[in-house]
Amino acid sequence: MIVIGLGGLLNDAACALLKNGEVLAAVEESKVTRRQRPSPSSASLPQAAIEECLRLSGATRDQVDCVALVRPIAQGPEAELHLTLRDQFRHAEIVVVEHHMAHAASAFFASPFEKATVLTLDQAGDFQCGARWKAAGNQIELEKDWYYPDSLGRLYGAVTELLGFHARADEHKVQWLSASGDDRFAAAFRAIVSDAARIDGAYFDGNRLAAGGFSRKFFDALGLADGAKIPPVLAPSIARGLQKTVEETVLTLAGEGENLCLAGGLFFNALLVESLERSGRWKSVFVQAAAGNAGTALGAVYHVWHHLKKQPRQGRRSGTLLLGPSYGLDEIKQVLENCKLNFSYLRSTDDVLARAVNLLGDHKIVAWMQGRMEFGPRALGNRSILASPLDPYSTENLNVFIKHREPFRKFAASVPAELASEYFDAGPNARTIATVGRVRPGYKNTFAPAILGEDMVRVHTVDEAENPMFHRLLHEAGRASGLPVLYNTSFNLFGDPLVSTPRDAVRSFYSSGIDVLLVGNFLLEK
Repeated sequence: MIVIGLGGLLNDAACALLKNGEVLAAVEESKVTRRQRPSPSSASLPQAAIEECLRLSGATRDQVDCVALVRPIAQGPEAELHLTLRDQFRHAEIVVVEHHMAHAASAFFASPFEKATVLTLDQAGDFQCGARWKAAGNQIELEKDWYYPDSLGRLYGAVTELLGFHARADEHKVQWLSASGDDRFAAAFRAIVSDAARIDGAYFDGNRLAAGGFSRKFFDALGLADGAKIPPVLAPSIARGLQKTVEETVLTLAGEGENLCLAGGLFFNALLVESLERSGRWKSVFVQAAAGNAGTALGAVYHVWHHLKKQPRQGRRSGTLLLGPSYGLDEIKQVLENCKLNFSYLRSTDDVLARAVNLLGDHKIVAWMQGRMEFGPRALGNRSILASPLDPYSTENLNVFIKHREPFRKFAASVPAELASEYFDAGPNARTIATVGRVRPGYKNTFAPAILGEDMVRVHTVDEAENPMFHRLLHEAGRASGLPVLYNTSFNLFGDPLVSTPRDAVRSFYSSGIDVLLVGNFLLEK
């Protein structure tokens, strides 16, 4: 049985394909088309992502048994979309999945748990902004839900705008900014949100459309003139007040128990995930790292297979997000030759790894494109920009000259999973960079440029079974330098999606200050 899931159709469209219980492919439309968030239409399907998933799985449209769409589906009438689906998938059953059910399925059915509480929170997923579920076996049952405008995601977006960033895009910046703030505004934000996550509307002014739409009461609570622009010196503490309030509120909503699963856009917030992991209220926590709307495509196929078709869960799922396209040597070579580029061919994997280690040891910034593209926003070692922590200028070079972003945004530290505990204290969700870890005291100086606050680090633990080549690169780097850790940031520039194809990689390489590109067995240097 082949099931296709389509999620995020209005703002972050993606396709996932499951065959006989196994997810074979998952791809975001924007990564294939290189168009970020196209304008929604009443009949908009992620056609490029669908084609890529079919290609990766070796299936045809006529072999698809079920297409599952996640709400919200369209801004206008939905009939045209249904007709389009019927025309393209002639033999398939059409299923519509509620938004937060898809979030819940994406987390629980990818988790290692047989039973769990599932918490889903976002800004406004089809008017619903949150839900708590009880999940066991192949069924997920709703316990409680919350509705917009009583939305923690809405509040986070409003503060994002208040601080001069873009709502629905830059919330992660506010999260990292909060790590350098103090608690002076914590009480002010605590007054806005009740324990039941109800947002006090008196702190908003419906006639104000800019800077978050906050009212005089809000500015009075911060000790600022009504409508004042936020002084940069106060921004970290405002971010901290918001972050702390969100963490405390979510702890209350989650409750306590043995296993907790998380999904929804709010759980892109790695500091929030870490607060739940360290709360002591849960024995185990699992977060769907593709937590946003694109990830609902995964939830859609899981929902059909388990919840609707009653198929049992068979063993522990890998939960891998290495589900996108990969490219062979001939395909890469053709692109490089068509672009009339000078390149070197490295004959074996041993040669690729040895050259990468030497270059990193010479403090070069290396773009690394190998294997299948990651699903979700984070680079997990297949579409990465890498640097050595032993280079004293690595973080400055990455932030200022390559990524062109704020200095308070830090990079992940990738380390083999079996060696991670020597350098960091990090939980299971570090395998997808969905949480933060703590650096061991003896290595604070080594990783000082990557530290958030006092001792937090974005740890990425790499498992050999999931990503053998990147795992081996880390070990080879360790043998050469004595430190099996590399700084890792996503291979993309200027707000573009993660690179997908060799052509994307070449374009980004020559548009940046990256020193070296290793794509498959091919080496390009500037």
